[in-house]
Amino acid sequence: MLPTETSVEKVILAEPRGFCAGVDRAVEAVRGALRTYGRPLYVRHQIVHNRFVLEALEREGAIFVDTLEEVPAGQRVIFSAHGVAPSEWDRAAERRLRVIDATCPLVTKVHSEVEHYAAAHNTVILVGHAGHEEVKGTLGVAPGKVLLVGTVEEAEALEVPDPEHVAAVTQTTLSVDDTRDIMATLKRRFPAIATPKTDDICYATQNRQNAVKELVDVSDVVLVVGSKQSSNANRMVEVARMRGGRAFLVDSLADVEPDMIEGAKSLGLTASASSPEWLVQEIIGAFSRRGAVVELMKIKEERIHFPLPKPADE
Repeated sequence: MLPTETSVEKVILAEPRGFCAGVDRAVEAVRGALRTYGRPLYVRHQIVHNRFVLEALEREGAIFVDTLEEVPAGQRVIFSAHGVAPSEWDRAAERRLRVIDATCPLVTKVHSEVEHYAAAHNTVILVGHAGHEEVKGTLGVAPGKVLLVGTVEEAEALEVPDPEHVAAVTQTTLSVDDTRDIMATLKRRFPAIATPKTDDICYATQNRQNAVKELVDVSDVVLVVGSKQSSNANRMVEVARMRGGRAFLVDSLADVEPDMIEGAKSLGLTASASSPEWLVQEIIGAFSRRGAVVELMKIKEERIHFPLPKPADE
């Protein structure tokens, strides 16, 4: 809990921050379906990795499930922004579920790349974090043909059946810098490796990481608003620390501890792609009431918008 007075004189607010187009689309898909169809509405897995968003949607009527077996036959279900393996679509068809696909289009792009490379008889290397929901779905696009690599060390040790037929894709929410090192290792080890024409790292992930780098240069401490289970939130903190910054991940104002900001006169503030703006404004309000002024640091303007997914088949 923040004390009545702090040393922070200035809050530097990064832009862009918070919801990306894919998260905004997924959340609105749930709310739109609730308005159109009413309850019950099932959502496979967390629609986004933020507990405040999930709690709000639950209050509005969304029911989050871990497996499709938890959804009664014939009901509507939304697939989350992280995407699912093709086998999940097969299960949904078997149970006559009416699916609304809220998979982020950038994740869908990676799935299409995996399909393309695997069909051309390549071993596909997925750079990503084991256990992440997006990674689970991507691995399932071509079972047995996709190998997961999460570190430079793993890339160095990787063995493939045919070094002349290898391709690589990446999880969309990784650190740009970490991915660059892993991809460089793979390209050195497998000179014939095929990669997508455009980077798989999400535009919003990259923009938010770039903003964090700028915040480190002008702030004594950086707070990233985001959940611990959010990959892009954790990467933002890592990027700040790699740049020598003093950075912390906080879920909300309640997580901001006095020792995090001790001695800091300038506070950099940003939010992950799955964090709602009201959490940021809550922190700004707390510091403003303690005398801090707020400055906006605009790095880049985001104008990307994804259309809402098609409604479930009746």
